[in-house]
Amino acid sequence: MDCRKFLLAISLHSFLISHAFSQSVIQIFPGRTEFAGDRKIRAGDELYCDSWRFSVETNDAGEWDSVPSRCVEFVQKYMTGEHYLSDSEIVSGYSLKHAKSVNVSAGDGKDAWVFDIDETLLSNLPYYAAHGFGSEIFNEDAFDEWVDLAKAPALPASLNFYKELKQLGFKIFLLTGRNEFQRNTTEKNLLFAGYSDWKKLFLRGPSDQGKPATVYKSEKRLELVNEGYRIHGSSGDQWSDLLGFAKAERSFKLPNPMYYIA
Repeated sequence: MDCRKFLLAISLHSFLISHAFSQSVIQIFPGRTEFAGDRKIRAGDELYCDSWRFSVETNDAGEWDSVPSRCVEFVQKYMTGEHYLSDSEIVSGYSLKHAKSVNVSAGDGKDAWVFDIDETLLSNLPYYAAHGFGSEIFNEDAFDEWVDLAKAPALPASLNFYKELKQLGFKIFLLTGRNEFQRNTTEKNLLFAGYSDWKKLFLRGPSDQGKPATVYKSEKRLELVNEGYRIHGSSGDQWSDLLGFAKAERSFKLPNPMYYIA
């Protein structure tokens, strides 16, 4: 799927989802202080919000629970325009450059790449377009209903990169924070979006519940390392996808100013 088709698909999905989820739970707090020292900032909203997005992507913002009220329109324009797609393409380009530098050992099949799923391989933008682009408090039940539809489109740059990795001979592992009961739906959606031939899909089982994402994902990567896999690269939209222990040789952070997962 090219960029134009992706944007058209997002627009259509957003229209359908906005009708499917008619009970809005969007909560915006106009008087809320965005972060310490916010009142000293005199920049216009666009400049302020672009700087806020930079702080989010570099993890300087730390933990945050929703998009600042003054930045909702900015995030909407960013996510539904060319900027988000361009940023994703740049990250995928550097990822591919690293992948091509790896001397893949065809003999042992232990050269691995780990992907997160949501906002990494699959785009949930149709859901978030109908739910305030990150300005509302996260509603797990509503999001699970969206997941059950298995209609999230592929992020174009990630799909292209994924296919390149397969051609290079990497074993691909998918490591998501979704729960085990969503396995069939997740696999159905991945296939629908154009992904195939992954080595293993990790989801949260009973023993993984309650663990911070950084811990859970580190433990799963350690399992791969203990099985002899060399994790040359890891791709995710959250720092918790990439940090911790048993880290990849190189980690690549995709953009996501809509939500934060610790």
